Amino acid sequence: MTQYQITLDSEILQHIFTGDDGMAKLMEQVLNQVLNAQVTEQIQAEPYERTKERQAYRNGFRLRTMNTRVGALELQVPRLRSGQFST
Repeated sequence: MTQYQITLDSEILQHIFTGDDGMAKLMEQVLNQVLNAQVTEQIQAEPYERTKERQAYRNGFRLRTMNTRVGALELQVPRLRSGQFST
């Protein structure tokens, strides 16, 4: 099983305790970091890393809205130049 290390901004933590949309912002940030970790695992290289094992190259993001019970989440789904990214 893969382990992910999630980094949270202090602004997100403040929103959780004071704002109405705190949980949505938290979920959005966590899911975007998981998507980036998955694409790194799939292509076997970090952003801007040059390795012999690299499978493809990143080509930006697609913005997608995901409606959930906690609110609408704006996800940045990674794009690849050659090949298809799948979660």
